[in-house]
Amino acid sequence: MVQTKRQILYIATVFTNLQHQTAIIMQLHANARFARLWIMFLFTSLSMVTVSAVSSAVSIGQRYQGGIVFYVDESRQHGLVAATRDLPGEYDWQGAKDAGERFVDGGFSDWYLPGKWELNELYKHKSAVGGFSGYTYWSSTEYSALGAWLQYFSNGLQIYDGNKDSRLCVRAVRAF
Repeated sequence: MVQTKRQILYIATVFTNLQHQTAIIMQLHANARFARLWIMFLFTSLSMVTVSAVSSAVSIGQRYQGGIVFYVDESRQHGLVAATRDLPGEYDWQGAKDAGERFVDGGFSDWYLPGKWELNELYKHKSAVGGFSGYTYWSSTEYSALGAWLQYFSNGLQIYDGNKDSRLCVRAVRAF
């Protein structure tokens, strides 16, 4: 609802600006034919902006830019996608970070191991994303020189593991 109000306010502002520009053009150019063409151009541009703003919104669970959307910001145009599957095998913490950064999928190579907050968002939308093969996943967030945060996908519990050598699952993510 808030997004719709913002879009309407934006369109109204653009329309008001177009009306003002049209009035100036009409005054400056006595040539009515040129003015009509200019007005048609302006209104065509407005309709393309409106369609573009509405059609570019993404939603959770949607396949988008190489993964599945699990977080969308207020603009509904930026957020996070998760890889469609876990990386094969289990990794210690450093191996998990490295594997996430080396991961290439869907034509994208900017994947990474999610931080603690991102991993929790992924857990909250695990049913929309799907394909989780493991119960425990590493986050990139360190707790200390010896430990890092992890999350149980069976119950959502986040804890820090004092042993970065533990072998856990990895799901890479990327921002859009």
